[in-house]
Amino acid sequence: MRLMKSLKRDYLLHVMLLPALVLVLVYSYYPMFGIIIAFEKFSAFKGFFHSPWVGFDNFKYVFQMPEFPLVMRNTLIIAIFKIIGNLAVPIIVALMLNEVSKSFIKRGVQTLVYLPHFLSWVILAGILKDILSPSDGIVNHVLGYLGVQPIFFLGDNHWFRFTLIVSDVWKEFGFNTIVYLAALTSISPSLYEAAIVDGASRWKQTLHITLPGIVPIMILLGTLSLGNVLNAGFDQVFNLYNPITYDSGDILDTLVYRIGIVSAQYSVSTAIGLFKSAVSFLLISVSYWLAYRLANYRIF
Repeated sequence: MRLMKSLKRDYLLHVMLLPALVLVLVYSYYPMFGIIIAFEKFSAFKGFFHSPWVGFDNFKYVFQMPEFPLVMRNTLIIAIFKIIGNLAVPIIVALMLNEVSKSFIKRGVQTLVYLPHFLSWVILAGILKDILSPSDGIVNHVLGYLGVQPIFFLGDNHWFRFTLIVSDVWKEFGFNTIVYLAALTSISPSLYEAAIVDGASRWKQTLHITLPGIVPIMILLGTLSLGNVLNAGFDQVFNLYNPITYDSGDILDTLVYRIGIVSAQYSVSTAIGLFKSAVSFLLISVSYWLAYRLANYRIF
C-alpha cells in the first residue's frame, strides 16, 4: 500500500528512471545470457541451443593450461601493487599540498596532477613508448647523463611490471589526491588552533590531527579497492605489452582476449571471464562488508 502511494506520488521521477533502467537491462543483464557457452562446446554455426553441453570441462581445461598459474600470478602482483600505490601516493601528495599556503600554487599543482586521469591508455601508451624508448627516449637520455646504461622498460620482463605499476599510479594519483584533500577540509580548524596554543609543531599536528582525520576515508577506499584484486587493467596492458613481455605482463583479461578473439575459443574465454567475475563478486561482497564494519559505509 505504501509502495503504491509512493509510486503514485512520485510517478514522474519513476518515469525519468525508465531510460536508465532500459539501458542497464539491455547492455548489462541481457548479455549475461551468453555465459551459458562457458558450459558448452560452443559452435557459432550451431548456436546457443544446439551446441553440445560439456558441463565444467572448459573450467577444467582453463585450470590445467600451463600458462594459467603465470597469468594469475601476474594479475595478482600487478593489481595488488597498483592498489597499494594508488592508496599511498595520493595520501602523501594530499598531506604535502595541505601544507602549501599559496592557494594558486595549490590549485595549479592539483590541476597538473589531475590531467593524466582524463587521457585514455591509447594516448598514454604512445606517450610512454616515446619517452621510455631505449634509443631516443627522454628518460634514457637522463639516465645516460647519470652514467646508467639504457633500459628497455617496455621490452624487458625485469622492468615491464614495474613500468605498468608506476605509470598507472602516475595516471590516477591526481584524482585520488582530490578525494583526500576533500576529506582534509572536514577537519575542524579549532583542533589546529588548540594544538598551536599547546605548542605543537606542524609535524605533530599532521601526526595527531590530520592523519586521524582522514583515517575513515583511507579505510573506506582501501577496503573497497579489494574488489579490484583481479582487475589489473586490460586497457593499459593491452596497449603496452608484446609477446616478449608475456612472462611478466600477461593477465587474465589479455588471456581472455587472445583465446576468445584471436584463437576463437569462445567457450574457454567465457569460462575464464566467468571465473574472474565470480571471484570479483566475492571480493566485492567482502570489501563492502569490511567497509560497513570499519568505516560505517553502506549504499542502502
